[in-house]
Amino acid sequence: MAFNKVILLGNLTADPETRTTPSGQSVTSFSLAVNRTWNDQSGQRQEETSFINCTAWGTRGETIAKYVGKGRQLLVSGRLQQRSWDDKETGKKRSTIDVIVEEFSFISDGRGGGSDVPVTTAKSKKSDGMDEAPIDDVSDEPIDLTDIPF
Repeated sequence: MAFNKVILLGNLTADPETRTTPSGQSVTSFSLAVNRTWNDQSGQRQEETSFINCTAWGTRGETIAKYVGKGRQLLVSGRLQQRSWDDKETGKKRSTIDVIVEEFSFISDGRGGGSDVPVTTAKSKKSDGMDEAPIDDVSDEPIDLTDIPF
């Protein structure tokens, strides 16, 4: 049995770029900066940032490109996919791993207020023939962290 699932929360490093394939399918590419913080053995706080390339197909990608831009937070889940190609300049084989976005959620702007659009979730296509799952509207009110029971 194989399992390929990744969930990331990060900030867009640039505005998303949408292109159209020769077959007419739209595809949106963007990169997320994902931070990790920890305390080292001496108790000093350390921080590391990873830059993750993401690809969203169809209306999912178009929605991301329409409502978020550089610096905005985005929560994505999807699968990892490796791409390989021959670098024409060096003659070497190159490869990269991208996240193929299957679901996403807009996150508030982090400045104490809500985002300029409702927080939404778009889910991937299901085998029942539906194009997209309905998009749920969620309140833009900030979450009171004292309400969380853990």
